[in-house]
Amino acid sequence: MRFPESKPRLSTIRILEMNLGFLGLQFSFGLQQGNMTPIYSYLGASEASLPLLQLAGPMTGLLVQPLIGAWSDRTDSRFGRRTPYFLAGAVLCALGLFFMPLSHSILMAVSLLWLLDAGNNITMEPYRAYVSDRLNEDQHQIGFLTQSAFTGLAQMLAFLTPSLLVWAGMNQDWVDAHNIPYTARVAFMVGAVLSFGTILYSILRVPELPLTLEERTRIAGEPKGLGAAVREIASAIRDMPLAMRKLALMSLFQWYAMAAYWAYVIYAIGRSVYGTADATSSGFHSAVLTNGEMAAWYNAVAFVAAFAMVPLARRIGAAPLHAACLVLAGTGMLILPHVTEKWMLFLPAAGIGIGWASIMGNPYVILAGAIPPERTGVYMGIFNMMIVIPMLLFAATLPLAYTSLMGGDPRNVLTLCGVLMFGAAAAVFWVRERNAAGLPVGATRDDG
Repeated sequence: MRFPESKPRLSTIRILEMNLGFLGLQFSFGLQQGNMTPIYSYLGASEASLPLLQLAGPMTGLLVQPLIGAWSDRTDSRFGRRTPYFLAGAVLCALGLFFMPLSHSILMAVSLLWLLDAGNNITMEPYRAYVSDRLNEDQHQIGFLTQSAFTGLAQMLAFLTPSLLVWAGMNQDWVDAHNIPYTARVAFMVGAVLSFGTILYSILRVPELPLTLEERTRIAGEPKGLGAAVREIASAIRDMPLAMRKLALMSLFQWYAMAAYWAYVIYAIGRSVYGTADATSSGFHSAVLTNGEMAAWYNAVAFVAAFAMVPLARRIGAAPLHAACLVLAGTGMLILPHVTEKWMLFLPAAGIGIGWASIMGNPYVILAGAIPPERTGVYMGIFNMMIVIPMLLFAATLPLAYTSLMGGDPRNVLTLCGVLMFGAAAAVFWVRERNAAGLPVGATRDDG
């Protein structure tokens, strides 16, 4: 049962402020997407091993987010239900960001990535639940799509920062003794400050609502500890709403595609635009910067598109809108491997940006309307399992297929990404969300 009258409506400014911490969090993710595979290559890793070296993100997401979700649902502290997790995660994230560009071995970089991803995941799930907790159901769309917009803005800034430093006079080929560019060092340290500062600002400006007496009584009567959290996760999976089950296949396709795209797009650009596969060459450094500029562009598109999607999602429904956006993203991924001029990369990247905006917003609109509010945290964590399991499958399968099926060519990986995005678009038509009145939104056939 929902209690919309118990939650004061927030102005657009307050919704922006409560989600500002998402900007810092996603700046961190942007730095990872744009820099971790090059850092591994600078330290001597092979292209085929890259998915395995990226296991930290999906593994910590699989283990941490459901547990944090279950624990935060049952937390009643002087600081709030979600806030203790925001702060703990922000500290770990800042430490991981600060020390990552100082890595002197693959082992050190992998270890710091585990720390960084643990911090990100501890913060991420409660942040999703915080929006659902704090806003009435009729404000969920603007709340989650605002998070999507900040994702686009933050990642645009994260990807663009190294190029801005080069434009300001830094030499793109100025590297330390371990081949890591100093542009990456500055970008990561800026991210450490931004990640912690914006999260702290959000929780101070828009604090959590105090728990009601009924909620406190319920939490006090529930078992605590790791065993209780595991049982709660198992129970929630057993009782999972139908709409959430139907999102699983969509997530399998779209997140395998995104993981593969992030891992190999730089290497595809290096070959198609700069004619190099050598990670220590100036051409590869140019490919890294070009990918940053292209990713900044598609995240800027995502920032604008997320706000444009708010009225569209209300009118036609989040599921049909999401399917259309995934088709645009898939088309962009299919075109990218065939582009040989830098300026032309930005055309297909626009489609990827529209798809990315939708991925970070519309599935959560569908989810928030389908799950019981008292279990928001655990279900947001379980939904993250549907994100990280495809990434784990990517890490397990792509190294085996990279030479035999992909021909050792990252451009073929991007083609696979495009095909998978079309599969995700088809799968999302299985999902039919309902509005606050319980009526189908944007449905053309029965949900069943």
